Amino acid sequence: MEGTKISDLFINEQIRDKEVRVIGADGEQLGIMSSKEALALAEEAELDLVKIAPTAKPPVCKIVDYGKYKYDQMRKEKESKKKQHVVEIKEIRLSPNIDSNDLNTKINAAKKFLAKGDRVKVTLRFRGREMAHMANSKHILDDFAEALGEVAVIEKAPKVEGRSMTMFLTAKK
Repeated sequence: MEGTKISDLFINEQIRDKEVRVIGADGEQLGIMSSKEALALAEEAELDLVKIAPTAKPPVCKIVDYGKYKYDQMRKEKESKKKQHVVEIKEIRLSPNIDSNDLNTKINAAKKFLAKGDRVKVTLRFRGREMAHMANSKHILDDFAEALGEVAVIEKAPKVEGRSMTMFLTAKK
């Protein structure tokens, strides 16, 4: 049921297959029968015939109250969305003449982001004459990555992009 949306389900007369595997209202297998017979069984029980596995051979249909079934599926979808964690990219900006205490503060912030499961983009920004000494400042990003060595791994190595040098870190698995 994972791949199909509730709106994609076929019910009652919409089911055009010759043969279907039918599951009863209380969950027991009723076997393979024609879709007309299955629909007759569903109407007899005053319930709906819902195709729950259209890709199976033969397709699987279940005799259920469609309104209640639809409500349960919506609730399951909502619940699974709650449990998902969207990985965000958090940015930490540094400058070439950063002091060691400031660097430690930024490292601690990065640890918090990584603990939450976010990716961290470390940006070393250059202004004015600092541009001439870009190569000498690469050690700052290396030190940053080394300090986070036990909790993070470098996803993208330091790379110069215009007036800044960026590096991506992700939490170790």
